[in-house]
Amino acid sequence: MRPLFSVYIPALLLLLPALSCAESLILMPDAHTDLTVESLPPAFYDFHPDEYWAEPEDSYWTEFSSWVLSQHDPQSERVQWLGEWADRTLSGNPRAAPNNESYLRIGFAAESEYSELAQFKPEARFRLDVPTVEEKLRLVIESESDELIPLSERRRDRQLTEDQRSDTEATGAFRYLSELGDSINLSNDVGARLRFPPDAFWRARAKGSWQLDQHWRATVDQRFYYFHVDGWGERSWLGFDRLMFDGWRFLSASEAAWVHRDRNFELAQVFSFYKKLNNRAELNPRLGILGESNPSWRTTNVFADLTYRYRLYEDWLYAEIIPTIEFPREHSFKDRASVVFRLELYFSGNLDL
Repeated sequence: MRPLFSVYIPALLLLLPALSCAESLILMPDAHTDLTVESLPPAFYDFHPDEYWAEPEDSYWTEFSSWVLSQHDPQSERVQWLGEWADRTLSGNPRAAPNNESYLRIGFAAESEYSELAQFKPEARFRLDVPTVEEKLRLVIESESDELIPLSERRRDRQLTEDQRSDTEATGAFRYLSELGDSINLSNDVGARLRFPPDAFWRARAKGSWQLDQHWRATVDQRFYYFHVDGWGERSWLGFDRLMFDGWRFLSASEAAWVHRDRNFELAQVFSFYKKLNNRAELNPRLGILGESNPSWRTTNVFADLTYRYRLYEDWLYAEIIPTIEFPREHSFKDRASVVFRLELYFSGNLDL
């Protein structure tokens, strides 16, 4: 029995030309003022010309897809309204600050490894971002805490399905924003993991970016944090990126994280390329090396993946195909190949995340 991803990939590739053609017809009505069904290109259809005027047949798929498309706008408004309501309530001001960054992402992901069949599993992530009337103070509630996720997992996040990720629990924090010069942004968070009993924490972050010359740009992201239960730690991220030939962008990212409870440094070096193929499709190949310092400095994993991301509908419905091969130390560096197929929906008043 063939893995399900052997069916997903051909089906998606057959679907893409039809979607692109449909979009061009919608976006350019002036160029098709005398458009008729007979004038549409044959590639637009997947049925016989005699069936052009046949009555559409209802199916579970068409009913479900129509329901999903109709839900985006009202649900996005609810997510945005929730952030604005919390902003007004906490600040005591009848006016909400603009540029709210609340979002909700839900989707389904399936992973197939060699002869193992893929199984679709639900995923969900959210952020409630409340910019109070005081511009430098925010209330941020998130579905997960980045600091408590192992570095090796963060660098391979899109390769994983929900059940393969660490459960760090939701967090709530007040964030104070400030600046150091024109290039460095600072933030300090004080909050707790939303559980009983709560786990109080403090974290600080400094991020800056500098243009080194006409081609290269350097970015630094430094974090320190302390959790009452897990102890303290730090993360240092250094990236160099530049625009290359034919629209490709290159990024070399080095990262080190200190996990105090394990007395261990986690290390990562990732080389990635990115290109926007058109207004719908993006391509992102990567090569990564992961390591640690305990019990000795050593490599723990080598991986390569390729993310093909396609915008299925407007700017909130996306599909991803991510073939991956990795060589983990825990499996004696034997190759492990997999393919992840993901369908993701964004419900948000501000999608520039």
